Amino acid sequence: MASASINNIKGRIKSVESTMQITKAMELVATSKLRHLKDRAEKTKPYMQALLGTLSIIKSSTESVDAVFGKSGNDAKELYIVIAGDRGLAGGYNSNIMKMAKYSDPESKAAYIPVGKKAQEYFLRRGCDIFDQTYKLAGSVGVKESKDIAQKVCDSFLSGEISSVKIIYTSFVSMLTQTPICKQILPLCIENDKFNANPIIEEDAEELVRKIIPDYISGIVYAALAESTASECAARRTAMNSANKNAEEMIGDLTLKFNRARQAVITQEITEIVSGAEAL
Repeated sequence: MASASINNIKGRIKSVESTMQITKAMELVATSKLRHLKDRAEKTKPYMQALLGTLSIIKSSTESVDAVFGKSGNDAKELYIVIAGDRGLAGGYNSNIMKMAKYSDPESKAAYIPVGKKAQEYFLRRGCDIFDQTYKLAGSVGVKESKDIAQKVCDSFLSGEISSVKIIYTSFVSMLTQTPICKQILPLCIENDKFNANPIIEEDAEELVRKIIPDYISGIVYAALAESTASECAARRTAMNSANKNAEEMIGDLTLKFNRARQAVITQEITEIVSGAEAL
C-alpha cells in the first residue's frame, strides 16, 4: 500500500511538471508577441486622431455630418460588433467580453457581428441574430476586413436597416489591466470645439462625409481589434504566469508528501528488521 502511494505521488508530480512545461512555453510565446501587438495598438491612435480632427473641422463648417450619420431609425434593430479571442487559456478575457455583450443587450431587437471564434460560438449557441459571421478568426482580420465591416455597417445604417452601431472590445490599459468597453459608433457624436479652422471644401460636403465616415469607422474597428489582441495576449501571459506559480506550489506539496511517504516506508522496513532480529 505504501509503495502504491509513493508511485501515485510520483505520477502526479510528473503530470504537474508536464503541464508546467506547457504553461511556461505559452507564457514565453505570449510575452514575445505582446510587445509587437502593443506597438501596433499604439500606432493606430495618430490615424484615428487625424480622421477625428478632419470630421470635426467639417462639422464646424457644415451640418452634413449630422444630416447623414447623426440620425437613426426608431424601430430598426441595434447592431453590436463584438471582438473576442480565438482561443481560451486567457483568464477572464473572453468571459468578460461576453458579460459586457449580455449587459449591453437591451433585450430588444439586436443583431451581432461576432469577430473571433469564441464570440461566434457564444452567439450561435444562444441562437442570436447574426448580422454577419464572415470573421470567424480574429487573428485573420486586418485592415481590409475592417474596411469591409465599416462599409457594411454604413450601408445598413443609411438604408435604415439598423438604428445604431456599438462595438464591444477590450481596452489595453497595462500589462496587468485590460478593461472591456462598449463604445457607440453610429449615430456619430463628434465635438467640434477643439478644432478651430475655416476649411475650403471643394466638393459636395455630404458626399465628402459619405467617403470619410467608412474610413473613420474602419479605423475604429481596426484600433479596437489591435487593442483586443494585445489585451488577449497580456491576459494569457498573466494566466500562464499564475498557472506556473500554482504548479510550483503543487510540486512542492507533492514532493513533501512523497518524502514523508518514503520515510514512512523506510521506518517500517527498519522496524520489521529490528523486530525480526529480536525474535531470533
